[in-house]
Amino acid sequence: MSARGVPLIVHVVHHFAVGGMENGMVNILNRLPAYKYRHAVVCLTDFTDYHQRIVAQSVPFYALHKQPGRDLSIYPKLWRALRDLRPALVHTRNLSALEGQFVAAAAGVRRRVHGEHGRDVFDLDGSNRKYNLLRRAARPLVGHYISVSRDLEGWLKTTVGVPASRITQIYSGVDSVRFQPRAGQRSGLPAGFAPDDAVVFGSVGRMAEVKDYPTLVRAFLRLLELQPAARQRARLVIVGEGVARAPCLALLKQAGAEALAWLPGERHDIAELMRALDVFVLPSLGEGISNTILEAQASGLPVVATAVGGNVELVQPGSNGALVGVGDVEAMAQALLKYFNDASMTARQGQAARELIERKFSLDAMTQAYERVYDQVLGSQE
Repeated sequence: MSARGVPLIVHVVHHFAVGGMENGMVNILNRLPAYKYRHAVVCLTDFTDYHQRIVAQSVPFYALHKQPGRDLSIYPKLWRALRDLRPALVHTRNLSALEGQFVAAAAGVRRRVHGEHGRDVFDLDGSNRKYNLLRRAARPLVGHYISVSRDLEGWLKTTVGVPASRITQIYSGVDSVRFQPRAGQRSGLPAGFAPDDAVVFGSVGRMAEVKDYPTLVRAFLRLLELQPAARQRARLVIVGEGVARAPCLALLKQAGAEALAWLPGERHDIAELMRALDVFVLPSLGEGISNTILEAQASGLPVVATAVGGNVELVQPGSNGALVGVGDVEAMAQALLKYFNDASMTARQGQAARELIERKFSLDAMTQAYERVYDQVLGSQE
C-alpha cells in the first residue's frame, strides 16, 4: 500500500516484449483506474522498450535476469523483490511464471491471481504430466484464475482440477478505434509492391516456431500453382521477427516468388498495415486468444486460421472466415483461393468480423472484467 492507500498489484511474467499477452497487459494497464490500483511488473528474465507503451500511469519494471534452464537463484531474487514492493496482490501469467505463486506465498502476499493466456509451446494440448503436477501443486495457492478463452477455462477445470467458482474467463479486448476497416486507398506497403487490384494475404506476429509461418508460405505458393495467373495480383505480407523468418524467405526464393511477398520484420505501424491487407491468415500450432485475430477482425478482415485453442471461438466458418487443420497446406491454399476469386465474399465476411468485435470484444468490457476480479480478490479475506 502507498500512503494514499492505493493497493499495489505486482504482475509477474517470464519476459516482456512484443507479444499477444504483453499487448493485452498494455491495454489493461493503460485503462484500469489509477485511483484504484498501482502496478509494477517483475520480469523473471528481462524486458524490452515495448513496456513504454504503458502511458496512462507510471509502471516500474524490474528484471531478475533468470538464466536459461533451472536457475534456482531466481526464487530468492523474486522473494526479495516482493518483500521490497509489498504488493496487495500478485498476478502471475502462464506456466513460465507459475512458480511465482509459491514465492509470493512465502513472501507473505495473501492475495494471488494466475492468468492462463495459452499453453506452453512444448505442451500445446496441456497434457504434459510434469507440467500438470506443477499446476496442481500450485492450485491451492491461487486465489483466482483468469483464462482468456473458453478452451483454457475448460482445461483448467478438467485437467488441473480448478473449481469453476475460482475461474473467470475474460476475452481480450481490441482497440476498435485504432484498428478500423480501410477507407480509401491502400497504404503502408512498399511502393510498387501491390497493384491496385491486388489481393493481399497477410499475418502479423512473432515468427516463432509455434506460429508455423512456413505453412502459410507453402499455402501461398500452392495457390500460385493452382492458379498461375494469380501471380499478377496475389501478394503475401508477414510482419514480425523471429526464427521462422529466414526459412520463409528461403521458401519464397526457391519458388521464385520473392517479389510477391514482403517480410519486413518487426514494425510499429501495425494498424496501418492491417488496413493494407485483404485477408488475415494465422497458421498457429496453438493459441489462447489471438490478439492479432481480434485486430484483424476489427480492421474488417476475414480470417483464415488453424482450428486450435481460442481460434475456434473467434472464427466462424462461412460467416467471418475459415478454419483449417494444423499444418494442412492444401486446405489453407484452397481457402486462400476462394477469397482470391470472390471479392464479394471477402467484403461480406470482413464486415461480419468487424460487427463481432463491436458486439463482444471491446476494451471496456475486458477492462471492467479485470477490475471486477481484482476487486473481488482484494476484498476477500483469507
